[in-house]
Amino acid sequence: MPEQNPSSGEVDRFIAEQIDTVPHLEALLLLWNSRPKAWSIGEMAHALFVSSEVSEKILRELVLRNLIQDSGSSPSTFTYQSSEHDRFMAQLDLTYRRDLIRLTRMIHAKAPSAIQEFARAFRFTKDREGEKG
Repeated sequence: MPEQNPSSGEVDRFIAEQIDTVPHLEALLLLWNSRPKAWSIGEMAHALFVSSEVSEKILRELVLRNLIQDSGSSPSTFTYQSSEHDRFMAQLDLTYRRDLIRLTRMIHAKAPSAIQEFARAFRFTKDREGEKG
């Protein structure tokens, strides 16, 4: 049975759960669209119009979410490597191009990432306590 294209609901859910800022999404899409090119922190900072510190934070967060890979070299470079998610990434890219305003509003409407991380930690703690009882 052929794999179906991801729905807009799946794209929206991904944005809600995995993407903290518009530059996070743009970095992910730049890496996907330019694969197999490896990007340095400086190159990504230039492309996103952010500082190198912000670029590094974004790239490291995407690595932690298993969305991209760090080369492990010094200096670090980052790539999109997973062909497993190509169909989803194609749909995400298309949705971003067609529905940019809606997606950016959705991202901006989310709580700041520090609050989201606190909520995730609390949810994890709460889930673990439920397992004990």
